[in-house]
Amino acid sequence: MSESAVPIRPHESGVREVKSAARTVELLELLAARGDRPARLQELAAELGVPRSSMYALLQTLIARGWVRTDATGSLYGIGLRTLLTGTSYLDTDPVVRMVRPYLDDASEQLGETIHLGRLDGMDVAYLATRESHEYLRTISRVGRWLPAHAGALGKALLAEHPDTELPDAPYEALTPCTHTTPAALTADLAQVRARGYSIDREEGVTGIVGFGFALRVNGEAPAGDAISCSVPVARLTEERERRIVTVMQKVREEIETALAQGGGAGGVDWR
Repeated sequence: MSESAVPIRPHESGVREVKSAARTVELLELLAARGDRPARLQELAAELGVPRSSMYALLQTLIARGWVRTDATGSLYGIGLRTLLTGTSYLDTDPVVRMVRPYLDDASEQLGETIHLGRLDGMDVAYLATRESHEYLRTISRVGRWLPAHAGALGKALLAEHPDTELPDAPYEALTPCTHTTPAALTADLAQVRARGYSIDREEGVTGIVGFGFALRVNGEAPAGDAISCSVPVARLTEERERRIVTVMQKVREEIETALAQGGGAGGVDWR
């Protein structure tokens, strides 16, 4: 497995979990997942199954350190500024992200469409880099966003790297009427991904948008943990345009894989 590959099922270390640390992480993840919907104390306590007093103390501790913010009344809570520092530090120090960025620029310049780099995290995909098209804007794919792997080109390209037996049971979340929501539908699609060598997301993640995803392998090693994709509005997608996108993205993938094999994405630490 390449250093960026993340298994569909999480690794169990056998070390007993530190409850206070786990609760802190769960709280931050919950607040982050709510986006622009701030939460009240009771909501957070109920969601995480902890006493209000314990949740209040945890919130106040994180507010004091900038990891959580509150409104003027002190009754609403959201993710804090310090989390941005952590996220940007990850992107700035990740060797693959650093190496791939110029190739995303090249693909964006050639195609004039939105180009992404994503990483598999369980059954989700984290968007690590994006080059937006000047023709349209889809904030759903912004850097730092997690999306279900079964519902997009990046995710399907990476899920196809794993055996179908690792897929969880249905139902899968439907983001649009075109999303695959059953194991049978998804596995049939993944078989086509393996056969053609890239994935196609036809309005499965965002209505009106088609995506083409390409897994990145180092020295042909599987499973790949990262992938690149190109997203284009249905209104601009002709058969000729689709062939052009696939040709350019396949070439960009080959260039990235060559650079990775030559050590272009190597760092000083072998992260896992």
